[in-house]
Amino acid sequence: MEEWKEYSLSDIAKYSQGKQIPIQLQYEEKNDSLIRFIRIVDYTSNWNQPPRYVLQDSKYHIKSDDIVMIRYGTPGKVFRGHEGLIANNMFKISVNEDIIDKGYAFWYLSLEQVFKQLMSFQASTTMPAISFGMLRNIIMKVPSKTTQRKIAKILDTIDDKIEVNRRINDNLEQQAQALFKSWFVDFEFPNEEGEPYKSSGGKMVESGLGLIPEGWRTGSIYKYVKVIYGAPYKSTLFNENKEGNPLIRIRDLKTFTPQYYTPELLPNTEFVCTGDVVAGMDAEFVPCLWLGETGVLNQRCCKFIGNKDTISNYYVMFLLKPELEFVQSYKTGTTVSHLGKADIDRFTVIQPPMSLIARFSLIANGLLENKKKLAKEIIVLSSLRDTLLPKLMSGELNVDDVSIDLVC
Repeated sequence: MEEWKEYSLSDIAKYSQGKQIPIQLQYEEKNDSLIRFIRIVDYTSNWNQPPRYVLQDSKYHIKSDDIVMIRYGTPGKVFRGHEGLIANNMFKISVNEDIIDKGYAFWYLSLEQVFKQLMSFQASTTMPAISFGMLRNIIMKVPSKTTQRKIAKILDTIDDKIEVNRRINDNLEQQAQALFKSWFVDFEFPNEEGEPYKSSGGKMVESGLGLIPEGWRTGSIYKYVKVIYGAPYKSTLFNENKEGNPLIRIRDLKTFTPQYYTPELLPNTEFVCTGDVVAGMDAEFVPCLWLGETGVLNQRCCKFIGNKDTISNYYVMFLLKPELEFVQSYKTGTTVSHLGKADIDRFTVIQPPMSLIARFSLIANGLLENKKKLAKEIIVLSSLRDTLLPKLMSGELNVDDVSIDLVC
């Protein structure tokens, strides 16, 4: 039986905190003197965040395989995958690679038990934070370097497959968005001769929203979309033991992994399935396709569906996005901005013929079905990874008994 040794994290690792950089010194465009500025949101959000760039500083530089731990807010969560300069609410963990493989260290620190242990040290629940002294209490069980690398390879293989699926899904959504823009923003939908409408001389007429194709209208978004609001579930019934249904809250829209479950069902309970369009109603109103497992919609979230079967969820999402962004823009002056029914009631959009929407939706739904299939595969792979992780790290499961070919 292989011997596993134990080390205090502080005895085999060094820590270097990120850098605080004022917003006025963060740039949206890159040049030779700038480097990517890595923020917590770049790790924690499934939405593509517009990158920011800052002046290079080698002291705070990280590589894509470096281990980064969040220090404030959700302290103890570890990430990797970006190269650049990290913000001061994170820090890099550099392990002694003579003792421990960097990949193995990353996965060990990803254990839920490590996160819970770090959270148990918190003196404040309002703004939890990690001090480097707390990390001395993290004891790592370490097998031979050969076993460490085998364990890391199995988990990396699953994670790589998840990342490939995510990138394909991003591409599928970009294709659908490009088609929507071509047809319903640039008005280059195919005319009766199969040519792009506007550039081939299609007649444009004035409207309250600018020039639109002849025969089109402008009006309420409710011509195409129905809005369903989340229900107020009792927080006393929230649980992390998977009792009941996953509860989809605003914060879950960025990760697609609900933290809480609820056994409660209300008269106005609304289920959200993979591929449904949802948005938060506090702070950030970004519509997205839900890519997690089926759950129930919490209050201050809403779901948007086409009011005809021939209207794709992609059409619904791209139609809503600029309207919600506009509401976001005029509410940014408040401490916490809120979206209300009155705001949605005022949405005025361009109204193309339903037949054209149906043609678009036929194409878009093919892309959407592929996206949903890959999203469900991600859920299965994530569950497999999370099941294997503690078993491999404790030695309960012999690494030689796990075949990567069977895993992926």
